[in-house]
Amino acid sequence: MADLPPVRPSAPEQPAPLPASLPAGTRPALDAVDVLAFLCELFAFATLAVWGFTAWPFPWNIVAGIGAPLIAILLWALFVSPRAVIRVHPFVRALVELLVYASATIVWWTSGSAWIGLGFAVVAVAVGLVAGRRRLA
Repeated sequence: MADLPPVRPSAPEQPAPLPASLPAGTRPALDAVDVLAFLCELFAFATLAVWGFTAWPFPWNIVAGIGAPLIAILLWALFVSPRAVIRVHPFVRALVELLVYASATIVWWTSGSAWIGLGFAVVAVAVGLVAGRRRLA
């Protein structure tokens, strides 16, 4: 027994706090990408509402004008929002986001305002790429 080194128990090391960790109940500050992403969402929902109210005859314009943005908002809340109800793979999240943006782009394209649709698509995809890359980092 004399060959064994003397070993004394010691407390395990505590992990160092992350430098970027925030106090409980706080969020990171908003920046330009977050604001642009929010504006793209609002523009897509408003586009779907205007399309629903203007592209259909009377009884159906109420249904489409309320239903189209409601479905888009529901999909967004379930899968894409920061507090999403259903956590999915980032690829599925990006696919749902792209579906909402593509539907707004198609509405502009088919209503005869192709340049507005193309401009919205470029801005929405660029903002989505930057925000998505930042979420994955």
